Amino acid sequence: MAAREATTAPSPSVGTRYRALVVDDEPAFVRVVAAYLARDGFEVDTATDGTEALRLAAAGHPDVVVLDVMMPGVDGVEVCRRLRTFSDAYVLMLTARAEEIDVLVGLSVGADDYLTKPFSSRVLVARIRSMLRRPRTAGDTAGRAQDVSAEPPHRPPRRFGALEINTEAREVTVEGRSVSLTPLEFDLLAVLSSRPGTAFSRARLREEVWGPGWFGDDRVVAIHIGHLRRKLGDDVTEPRYIRTVRGVGYRMASG
Repeated sequence: MAAREATTAPSPSVGTRYRALVVDDEPAFVRVVAAYLARDGFEVDTATDGTEALRLAAAGHPDVVVLDVMMPGVDGVEVCRRLRTFSDAYVLMLTARAEEIDVLVGLSVGADDYLTKPFSSRVLVARIRSMLRRPRTAGDTAGRAQDVSAEPPHRPPRRFGALEINTEAREVTVEGRSVSLTPLEFDLLAVLSSRPGTAFSRARLREEVWGPGWFGDDRVVAIHIGHLRRKLGDDVTEPRYIRTVRGVGYRMASG
């Protein structure tokens, strides 16, 4: 049985009203997390099973989904996988175990970040606010008024052998085949390819992609780089595109 809560209490510190969907099979836990977010000015929907979560996500178009990994029936990983077929909402996965397999599986289906239980309300809200400060897709700016005379010049695609990156259309192809990337994966690739040959530390990538307000650990950067390499068909032992700089981080091959 799932519950729905819509909160309307204003928060003086929040200028934009965001909608969150909180999903966990423990009703008491859901109520606590929903209360955290409501106090910070979010409108909150809640669900205690995966099926109801997907229904609410389709109907309510949340900006962020707080999603537990381990649930009976349709678990959090499957919810995230299905969610990604119709929504670009940010997904923050929750896990009761710190084993990396939970993180790897969760992020491989399109999650943006994770938290290990237990966590403080301050950390939860800070992580979500950090994600929401990032642009979600290129289409987010489509409706903004622009001075046509001040439009930047057209940027040609960036090419690295068989890899082509169109930063304006946010499209990536390898050998002419379209590659589907999550917003975070594309942003990582865009940063690395902006300065070929430059070594980026994980901390620097974390700051440029996630933003200076994000304070998670650097494993998330490494995990997303791993998924990005796999989608590009980039062999980590003989990389064509993204190379590891031992003791530092990563760099884009310059040619």
